[in-house]
Amino acid sequence: MQLLIVDDEPMIRYGLLKMTESYSPAFKEIRTAEHGLDALEKIRKSEPDIVLTDIRMPKMDGLELCRTIHDDYPHIQTVVISGYGDFDYAQKCIEWGVKHYLLKPVTRPDVHEVLDRLIHRPMRGYVSVSRYVEWIDRMEGCIWSLQTDELNRLIAEWRHMCLAADMPLIQLKELLADCIAMLTKRLQERRFTPETIPAADSADSAAEALDAFGERLRRMAQELLAARKGNFKDPMEEARAYIDSRLSQDISLEEVAGMVGLTPTYFSALFKKMTSETFVQYRINRRMEKAKELLSVPHLRISDIAPMVGYDDYPHFTKTFKKIVGLTPSEYRAGLGIR
Repeated sequence: MQLLIVDDEPMIRYGLLKMTESYSPAFKEIRTAEHGLDALEKIRKSEPDIVLTDIRMPKMDGLELCRTIHDDYPHIQTVVISGYGDFDYAQKCIEWGVKHYLLKPVTRPDVHEVLDRLIHRPMRGYVSVSRYVEWIDRMEGCIWSLQTDELNRLIAEWRHMCLAADMPLIQLKELLADCIAMLTKRLQERRFTPETIPAADSADSAAEALDAFGERLRRMAQELLAARKGNFKDPMEEARAYIDSRLSQDISLEEVAGMVGLTPTYFSALFKKMTSETFVQYRINRRMEKAKELLSVPHLRISDIAPMVGYDDYPHFTKTFKKIVGLTPSEYRAGLGIR
């Protein structure tokens, strides 16, 4: 689980951080924010399971933060910590879905008791919006690039997430139908329309519904492969060829991802998995391999070779070459018997 602590007082933030770090079972991640706006920015990037927030803060106070969380992230559980113990604040907290209201000074047993209540009685029926969108992005790229092993892994990941949410069967079916509709629309935008198959409304359990959902995704990939009639180039092979043919150019990961039709995030993860190197590492290593080939040509000057492999800054080229190869370009060339 993930936790976000929000308080404008550095010492109080630090104290709450230490109290929650000592909680068992340990949180997967604990982050802090200085005020409501800072907290919302962090929530948008990675939604926590629990938010502990102060009331009185600049820029956006705790009540406004709780209202926004209640409206936009109803699955996030909130706890208000404040030195103001009046009834009005408590009423507002209840109105915005806050389950617990702690008065300062807060002790470690206070915090641990509240966490026990929240964690042992989690809210049901919600799947994180950010995780949902991220999964759709990855699944789209996976189907389009026909990565069978990754496809099965993502299906298993989604299955686990949905079962953990413990949502009612009718709600799960609606969620799965929405996933299929969104993926179909995205593939249509790529000029491929999957065959329409009736939703698995007859499923009597979450497991059955998820089984049917997984098979539908696998069938999408099979339909795409058939539509291409075997004329499919592996996106990683295409990416490597594109990079290798442009070693002198300053191409970006976004450019290469767009060329093979994948999102930058998915392309980056897939490239690392398939090549065991990041995009940057791969390009540097290929540039150095190309530089070694060029250094074996006697009539080429080293200062001319540098820009041919993408380095207009000669000292930077020399430094990078030595870091990768273990020798300077001059030493490498001398080792070949070329003066």
